[in-house]
Amino acid sequence: MTARFDKSRLPSRHVTEGPQRAPQRSYFYAMGLSDEEIHQPWVGVATCWNEAAPCNISLNRQAQAVKAGVKLAGGTPREFTTITVTDGIAMGHEGMRSSLASRDAIADSVELTMRGHCYDALVGLAGCDKSLPGMMMAMVRLNVPSVFIYGGSILPGRLDGQDVTVQDVFEAVGEHQAGTLTDAQLTILERVACPGAGACGAQYTANTMACVSEAIGLAVLNSSGAPAPYESRDQYGRASGEAVLRLIEKNVRARDIVTRKSLENAARVVACTGGSTNAALHLPAIAHEAGIDFDLFDVADIMRDTPWFCDLRPGGRYVAKDLFEVGGVPVVLKELRKLGLLHEECLTASGRTLGEELDEIRGEADGRVIYPATAPLTPTGGVVGLRGNLAPDGAIVKVAGMTPEEQVFNGPARVFECEEDAFECVRKRGYQAREVLVIRNEGPAGGPGMREMLATTAAISGQGMGKKVALITDGRFSGATRGFCVGHVGPEAAQGGPIALLRDGDIITINAVTGELSVSLSESELEARRSDWSGPRPTQYATGAIWKFARLVGGARWGAVTHPGAKAEKHVYMDL
Repeated sequence: MTARFDKSRLPSRHVTEGPQRAPQRSYFYAMGLSDEEIHQPWVGVATCWNEAAPCNISLNRQAQAVKAGVKLAGGTPREFTTITVTDGIAMGHEGMRSSLASRDAIADSVELTMRGHCYDALVGLAGCDKSLPGMMMAMVRLNVPSVFIYGGSILPGRLDGQDVTVQDVFEAVGEHQAGTLTDAQLTILERVACPGAGACGAQYTANTMACVSEAIGLAVLNSSGAPAPYESRDQYGRASGEAVLRLIEKNVRARDIVTRKSLENAARVVACTGGSTNAALHLPAIAHEAGIDFDLFDVADIMRDTPWFCDLRPGGRYVAKDLFEVGGVPVVLKELRKLGLLHEECLTASGRTLGEELDEIRGEADGRVIYPATAPLTPTGGVVGLRGNLAPDGAIVKVAGMTPEEQVFNGPARVFECEEDAFECVRKRGYQAREVLVIRNEGPAGGPGMREMLATTAAISGQGMGKKVALITDGRFSGATRGFCVGHVGPEAAQGGPIALLRDGDIITINAVTGELSVSLSESELEARRSDWSGPRPTQYATGAIWKFARLVGGARWGAVTHPGAKAEKHVYMDL
């Protein structure tokens, strides 16, 4: 143990120090640890590695670089894994009900492992959508010195001289249903769209939350950019391992980094990159772990006055690899700083402030992937919050790539009680232009699980109807969703929200310019319908993890969280 670290204030003392801990030390000797390693700070290196999908497949290799960095800096790394549910595979069927629940299961399992083994700090590696916020939630909940590292994006596939992604495959299903794509063409596309390891390559949820990890300060700057197949990622792994030891030495904890101001920085980055609507779910959930009030409307307010200046798919033209090649998130943050939209005093994983880190960044906006913030693609962010008599607790819509005229829609409702019913209608082309497709009973509790609707929205886009209809739901949308698609409508149908009271033909107004989501019904008409409402739709989940999630989960406005959060805690893990 070096003089840099005072073991008497670290949790690992409970398993490594004193005669009474001889039984525990015998286990450590059994694993080949030396006396020196036993008495150093212990760092949990948590990964979401599995063989479920390319998002996660490289995480175990990258964890070895992190462990090397921890050792180099005088710590003892202990690697462990947690679960992941990969949305692209869970999409469009019952498996998607496991997705959002997995976020909280990841946070819970990391917390339990850290507590049970008394680790002093955490480096977390994650690759797919819910695993990123889940890992960050665990860091903030435990309030230990923490560094997050993204596993990296997938490289784009190539077909006919063009970049292609999994989004193109989902939309190709709609083209196939419409008869404009042959079986052979679909087969070729599905075989080339995903060429190797890494998370979905455009500014979908995984890459959005990866950008958040840098902006919020939990990740070493620029660590999220390099694609997963690049072995140059190892330098960021080693740097992250070394960084966490510096945080232990300085006693800089996760909640010293994740503050109200750093959450605002994170929301800015989501807006200016045209990021996923799911960020409006995950940022409030991370804030909840710190005891900070920061809900969907707070996110939306920040996005409203943040320009969109990164031309990234699905609203734009480029993918994560392209962003990395022109300087990545640090250059994006520099552009926000030029507009005075960044809290530079926020601490980062390096132990220095964000402003100090950015002072060393030499890159500038290239004008192709990253536009100058003074000459943005649009003057407001790529994600907009909505509110009205149809969504008293708010809703969210992604407008990146849409003109102002395309951001206003008025039409009759066509109501579906679940995603499967809507998808079958879309498959048969049983809907009309100018309709508002309403998919309800898909909220966090009522779904249960708040499923994403990419299969349905991609089919609509593939049929060439993406700009001719709108869609609203109390469920979610994938970061890959295109079109005028409103999610997170709250209160959800299961809670008796107004979306539960809609009927076919009701006239719905969606105005992303003014932030309105309303139905042309008076309060007295809504109350009359509420008195006739028969209550939540029964589900087939009467036991197990999804049942448990449905019983515990709160509203989407506050992040769909499953426990009381930091405001209710009576102790801090690090201080036990």
